[in-house]
Order: sequence, then C-alpha cells, then structure tokens
Amino acid sequence: MLWSDPKDEPPEELRETQAMLRRAGLVLALAMVVAMLVLGAP
Repeated sequence: MLWSDPKDEPPEELRETQAMLRRAGLVLALAMVVAMLVLGAP
C-alpha cells in the first residue's frame, strides 16, 4: 500500500449509521429475550 493511497475508512455519516444500526440491533435482541421470558412465564 502506498502512502498516497486513499484511506479505507468510511465517511463520518456511514460510521454513525453503522453505530446506530448496531445499537438498534442490540436493543432489539434484548427486547426479544425479555419478551420470551415474559411470554414463557406462567
């Protein structure tokens, strides 16, 4: 890789979007687990 090559990092907007999607995915997974526990409780 040459020093003149452009960096491979994505633009700021894309990084923010990826972080937001990651957080949304974690919240969704946590909500699913809680829903399973609630529905599974007698």
